[in-house]
Amino acid sequence: MNGLAGIGTRGTEDTKNFDFAKLYMENCIFCKIVKKEIPCVKVYEDENFLAFLDIEPVMDGHLLIIPKEHVVWMQDAEDETISEIFKLSKKLMHAQKISLGCDYVVISVVGKDVPHFHVHLIPRLLNDKFSNWPTKKYQGEEANKIAEKISSAL
Repeated sequence: MNGLAGIGTRGTEDTKNFDFAKLYMENCIFCKIVKKEIPCVKVYEDENFLAFLDIEPVMDGHLLIIPKEHVVWMQDAEDETISEIFKLSKKLMHAQKISLGCDYVVISVVGKDVPHFHVHLIPRLLNDKFSNWPTKKYQGEEANKIAEKISSAL
């Protein structure tokens, strides 16, 4: 999908000096959309963000919001970018509810399919029978151990 198949990212001799960020950016479909090299069905745009319809929507009105500046992962984005994208998400969620008549909007940040930080806004109905994500039950002390791992990394 992004032209990176078969390229390793760990310190092998052929990858040590390779600029992966530049390659991601040059091949990033969302960067190409921002530069208007690839069309989109735009819903909102300002100097920092672009919101458009997902080309493979979960539900009608499924939006993607992207920062115009290329950032692969949310955790690598500037705090201001994160704050502003979620303020914009709230504004767009209200517009989706009013215009589409949905009951609520699911927000999701995944980012593994396109290497550019993006937010999904998916309109939902209470009775849409759309399945939720699979869940699991923690066994024994598993929950406490996982919580400790995360807490110790803060």
